[in-house]
Amino acid sequence: MKRLFLLAALFTSFVTGFVPAARAAQEVDQSDPQALIKTATQQVLDEVRAQSIAPDDIARIRAIVDRDILPYVDFRRTTQLAMGPHWRQATPAQQQQVMEQFQLLLIHLYAGALAQLKPDQQIDYQPMRNAPGDTDVVVRTLAQTSGKPVEIDYRLYKTPQGWRLYDLNVLGAWLIQTYRAQFNEKIQQGGVDGLIQFLSSRNQELQAGKP
Repeated sequence: MKRLFLLAALFTSFVTGFVPAARAAQEVDQSDPQALIKTATQQVLDEVRAQSIAPDDIARIRAIVDRDILPYVDFRRTTQLAMGPHWRQATPAQQQQVMEQFQLLLIHLYAGALAQLKPDQQIDYQPMRNAPGDTDVVVRTLAQTSGKPVEIDYRLYKTPQGWRLYDLNVLGAWLIQTYRAQFNEKIQQGGVDGLIQFLSSRNQELQAGKP
């Protein structure tokens, strides 16, 4: 779980309807993809330094990511790419339900990982390899833990409003690719509604404490 700690911080951030925290988020330079990741990551680490995070404190985890990460991520794009061509077959209502259940699934799966964050956590940023004019880039990092450094990569694309995160790679496993096969299988078996039912049922199991 330790190697997934930042995956929790970023890809459980697509949650709406929470009361904003009193502390305002830092200004983030969205014109620079690496600067964006650095600042967003630091905000989460600052929160951990102020008070440790319990893995079952889902409300606080949601509040943290809603405040510190949400403005810089495009989860609609993440869900769309995870569903592949099935996205176009889904109605707007089905698309929204898949996004909501997918968000909740990631929150449950990675809440424990957020609790593994340490106040002295170190993140090393690798030199950028993109060329001027690139609109899709990868920010590469090494997370220093008690053991071997963990490679964590962030994929972002450029929008008129600035860079947005939409995929993340931990030790060679990209989030979108990981879920695409599973989503496709469930849709083949029961259509988009079958996928929604699977995600909803799984979230209920996790809420009840089932592994």
